[in-house]
Amino acid sequence: MLMLCALAACQPSADADRAPSAREFPRAHRPVSALGASSFSTEKERDDRREAATVMDLANIAPGMSVADIGAGEGYYTVRLADRVGARGRVLAQDIDPGVIKRLGARVEHDRLDNVSIKLGAGDDPRLPPASFDRIFLVHMYHEVVEPYAFLWRLMPALKPGGQIIVVDLDRATDHHGIAPALLFCEFDAVGFHLAEFRRKPEIIGYYAQFGVAGARPEPAAIRPCRIVDGQVVRDASR
Repeated sequence: MLMLCALAACQPSADADRAPSAREFPRAHRPVSALGASSFSTEKERDDRREAATVMDLANIAPGMSVADIGAGEGYYTVRLADRVGARGRVLAQDIDPGVIKRLGARVEHDRLDNVSIKLGAGDDPRLPPASFDRIFLVHMYHEVVEPYAFLWRLMPALKPGGQIIVVDLDRATDHHGIAPALLFCEFDAVGFHLAEFRRKPEIIGYYAQFGVAGARPEPAAIRPCRIVDGQVVRDASR
């Protein structure tokens, strides 16, 4: 028994460092940024260059829409989305940090944002209700997602028909708080999304990407992960 344990059962799993809920999905072949500050820069600086207004205009955010702000942090986008969608609209603010959620909840209560709800998510699962959102925002946070294939696969069902995912990020290495657009496109494509729009805008100090659903989600075992080889983004022939 001890010999069998030494040879097999007691060997650490190759996926021992991953959440059990993510192990059916391929591992991401890229480094991941450490969790950053919950605010990207001061809100006044961002408003002075019209960051949120520019992004919301590009995303065609209108009164009555239902939107989700994933990785909401201190709520810069949450409060501005709440104002844009109005009383008939809804905003769900999500984060994986309980401390951030508590502070954001206090802000929402203080500002009396009755159209905002708050939810704690997980690193590989945003935990959003199905068929609920016209737009889902991932602003300066996607590069921190450790399990992008599991995360995006579980994010897709939360969109309403015709819904879109909005990504705002920096064009830099993933371990330096950004992600190259080609790698972003590849990871979304691997899970069944298509790129609908891409812009580089000085107002957001980075880029804007908008994705729609291309078709049915692939089975987790069929997802072919992306990697960078000699400066080029390629998809693995298999997992």
